[in-house]
Amino acid sequence: MRPGHLREDTARAAQRAQHVFRTRLSQGEKANRKRMATLACVYDTDPAVRRPHDVIAPPGGRTGNRRPRPRPRATHKWLTGSVEKDPGQVIAQAFDQATARDPEHRRDWIVLVDGARHQLDLIQAEAARRSIKFHIVLDIVHVLEKLWTAARSFFGPADPGAEDWVAAHAARLLNGAINDTVTALNAEADHHHLTGEQRTAVDKAVRYLTNNTEFLHYDQALAQGWPIGSGAIEGAARHLVADRLAITGSRWSVPGAEALLQLRAIISNGDFTAYWRYHVRQEHTRLYPRPDQADYRLTA
Repeated sequence: MRPGHLREDTARAAQRAQHVFRTRLSQGEKANRKRMATLACVYDTDPAVRRPHDVIAPPGGRTGNRRPRPRPRATHKWLTGSVEKDPGQVIAQAFDQATARDPEHRRDWIVLVDGARHQLDLIQAEAARRSIKFHIVLDIVHVLEKLWTAARSFFGPADPGAEDWVAAHAARLLNGAINDTVTALNAEADHHHLTGEQRTAVDKAVRYLTNNTEFLHYDQALAQGWPIGSGAIEGAARHLVADRLAITGSRWSVPGAEALLQLRAIISNGDFTAYWRYHVRQEHTRLYPRPDQADYRLTA
């Protein structure tokens, strides 16, 4: 972002920062030049019942004798995002869109999240305000990333055993054995006598799973045919933000970034033609506000 267009916390962090190098960042340092965008995606999908090994290959890989069952397919996707509005407003827009699609709430509503507590609080508050019942599922991709990070505490950077280790723990989670997974991670860290920084990644994974236990019932989600991965919103983050706003050398003001983000969302939703007609009408109204503006009387 351009100077003066960062959020207050980021701007303060940028002022306090004392970088090691003059010309580049050292490991772990942040430039504090970015502003977080909030994105939301609403889509329809038909239930697709699966088993754990349909989602992730078992340790050692698939044999090829059985084809994985297909995952739920997202249709009629609708995207929105903002760098200006607070996350609660973006979440409210997503609920508005979902309500317009299912006003009588006859279908199952599934909300995929990444585990951020502030995000969860806003979603639950919005649903309570509207008296809407829904199901929260923690994105399996974020869980797998936590497991891969923890695997580095036990395996070298190129050790193929890490893949089987992650697959085994992921399969246990997909079968609904959340407490068993947490116990196994702690026991393995104790067995290897990990301490201090060696154990940090494992402790983070355990904390993440423990704090989100109520959203990790993947066995029930798979049996119901619900989606458990947020690929749609990850794709939106790339398409709406990264492909255009994150290009090398770009610096954005909040109004400029917001306008471009909204325009890209409108185009992705297939609403550009309707929007442009509205835009032209508004411009005409602005330039020619009254139909009788040619009727005047000279008073000089």
